[in-house]
Amino acid sequence: MQIRIVAEDPAGADVAWLVTGLFEDGPAPPAWVREPAARELFANLVESKDLSASPGDASALHGMSGIRAASLLVAGLGPREAFDAGSAFDLGVLVGKRLGGRPRGAVGLVLPEAGMPAEVASRLVQGAIVGTAGPGLAKSEPARYAFEELRLILPPGSTADPALVDRAMARGAIVGRAINLARELVNLPPARKTPRLLADRIRIEAGAAGLEVEVWDEARIRRERFGGLLGVAAGSDEPPSFVTLHWNGAGPEAPHLALVGKGVTFDSGGLSLKPSASMEDMKADMSGAAIVAAAMTAIARLRLPVNVRGYLALVENMSGGRAMKLGDVLSMRNGKTVEVMNTDAEGRLILADALSFAAEQAPTRMVDLATLTGSCVVALGTKVAGLFANDDETAELVRESATAVGERVWRLPMDGDFRESLKSPVADLKNVGSKWGGAIVAAKFLEEFVGGRPWAHLDIAGPAWAESDSPARDAGGTGCFVRTLVRMAEEAGEP
Repeated sequence: MQIRIVAEDPAGADVAWLVTGLFEDGPAPPAWVREPAARELFANLVESKDLSASPGDASALHGMSGIRAASLLVAGLGPREAFDAGSAFDLGVLVGKRLGGRPRGAVGLVLPEAGMPAEVASRLVQGAIVGTAGPGLAKSEPARYAFEELRLILPPGSTADPALVDRAMARGAIVGRAINLARELVNLPPARKTPRLLADRIRIEAGAAGLEVEVWDEARIRRERFGGLLGVAAGSDEPPSFVTLHWNGAGPEAPHLALVGKGVTFDSGGLSLKPSASMEDMKADMSGAAIVAAAMTAIARLRLPVNVRGYLALVENMSGGRAMKLGDVLSMRNGKTVEVMNTDAEGRLILADALSFAAEQAPTRMVDLATLTGSCVVALGTKVAGLFANDDETAELVRESATAVGERVWRLPMDGDFRESLKSPVADLKNVGSKWGGAIVAAKFLEEFVGGRPWAHLDIAGPAWAESDSPARDAGGTGCFVRTLVRMAEEAGEP
């Protein structure tokens, strides 16, 4: 999809479809609609509520007098003061989904006059790229098509700086494609993304972006004493993989940010077997790894002046004859021992090794992402990630970055008494504790392996997967928090 910016009168834009937004408290029709008959029709449709200004609503008008485009899509934007980065992203997705169902030539999108124009433009482009890519990887015919051209239109009187908007659109295109990479990896069938296949795919994508990549096989993982990763892998015929990604944008001696992703490519629960219905979306249990890998490709393509390292633990959790059993004790990378009391609490076991290894590399901060607990979904729902941290500054960096791009997190407590239920009579700790506050208990388990480094954990079990379709989201993998991680890297690279 070619993306460009033009400063022109939207009414004269030579496009097949023209898209304009409608604020609840804005002029109706927009000022650029000047032909009297078109203005009257527009105003009447708004008054009769046939044109809605509510977010997620969009109505098509065809053959309007005084407008060169054959068709006009009017999208609701809600109140002007509430229009933010998330709103702009959602608008882009809506436009992509609504118009991407068939091949299109040029689509013109009038830049809404709200907030910072460059930021709005970046989010609109991200959303449009995401919206024109459907989840149907195995369909015989594509359900969604990218536009030949997306033309962002600055109407007469716009205060936006075209040069700044142009740079922002280029950034948005890189981030949008990274989100789609994460979505694609999550949506792949399990047989097409075993740990080795997924590691190979990430190696290709990362190498093309300019990242340094290293992939460990099972023998190397064993030499490195990753007891949690090996314990989870024991029940599968597919060996585990461990992937490291390096971006050195600030020079080899500069400090670095560490990103860690959980990559369970299919989670049956092991011997603590899940019910069949609970396995239906377990191909998505590698969302954390997919998001970290995708964000790393965007960081590299943006050539951010910061050092970032990604660590991806990839494994299947199956119930084969060699599967770990309840009561088994695993020795982890940092020397701690863990009594396994539930094989379906496997994500924390592989993250323990990955976090331990990442901590040894002396990062300034560590952030991990994992579809870790159903408890977090019970607490916060499906659109908000749980944020846990041992360091207020790191927690605030994650929260501010998420807020800036329109993604939602909520910090939960990490009080010491939640650690009590992880005590084991035979090992240093158990992998599960009390059923109460399960997401917090899981975070307290992870804290044992960060070596005292500033660290934050995002439990993305809710936002990583959408059960159903909506105007701004496809069912399936969402690619959530790619935007947040890129923003964090940008903030870390600023002087």
